[in-house]
Amino acid sequence: MFRRPWPKYALLLGIAFGGFFDGILLHQILQWHHLLSLIPAVTDLRTQVLWDGYFHLLMYVFALLGLWGLWRVRLRQEEISRRSLLGALMAGFGIWHMLDGVLSHWLLGIHRIKIDSQMPLAWDVGWFLVFGLIPALVGWYLFYRKGDGGSALRHTTVTLVGLTLLGVGSGGWALQPPADAPFTTVVFRKGATPDHVEEALSAVQARVVWSTPDMSVVVVDMPTVQRWSLYQRGALLVGGTGVPAGCFNWSTANA
Repeated sequence: MFRRPWPKYALLLGIAFGGFFDGILLHQILQWHHLLSLIPAVTDLRTQVLWDGYFHLLMYVFALLGLWGLWRVRLRQEEISRRSLLGALMAGFGIWHMLDGVLSHWLLGIHRIKIDSQMPLAWDVGWFLVFGLIPALVGWYLFYRKGDGGSALRHTTVTLVGLTLLGVGSGGWALQPPADAPFTTVVFRKGATPDHVEEALSAVQARVVWSTPDMSVVVVDMPTVQRWSLYQRGALLVGGTGVPAGCFNWSTANA
């Protein structure tokens, strides 16, 4: 794909389009999450919006670099087919969503697609497939369609399937808390009062080890089998049941 210089600029522009799609739709219109929604130290909405702005600024930089590169190619009068250009843009769009899923959702745990869902991993995987893997496959198919397109498509399919397995494996790895973690980290939904939190923890025989002043985030000693039941009692994230709550438990164990 990189025998000529222009595809890398088209890919970069496609990545920028993917970032803008993510930020505008999920951060602003639907407001399902912000860039740093699941960072405990970043709770102020103004700070969240500020970091969304930094994210969009980075996407502007990617877009400008991509457009600049394509403009230089145009000045050199290099031939670019519309199908190949569309394919590279779609591939970049899909690559962004796959990278975002693996890095932001599962490895770093800074946000999820729909953080108030009781099945956040299902939303992550669905988004990864629909807006990540499928556009990337279609894009590479369009780019390599002419000539030895079949061979190129097979090679690309194997590569993208490998990336998908790596992504799903990363999500599964992050689901597991460390084996020696004695405590469970729990994040409760916005609006949960301390009385409500205490009632929920008492119902599952959990002992509070540490908590924030408003008890929105608590570290507890509790039976492992009771973790999932906390979701029915107002918990947003519970360590050992999903990502990035499992990552919270890693942090607690290694602190």
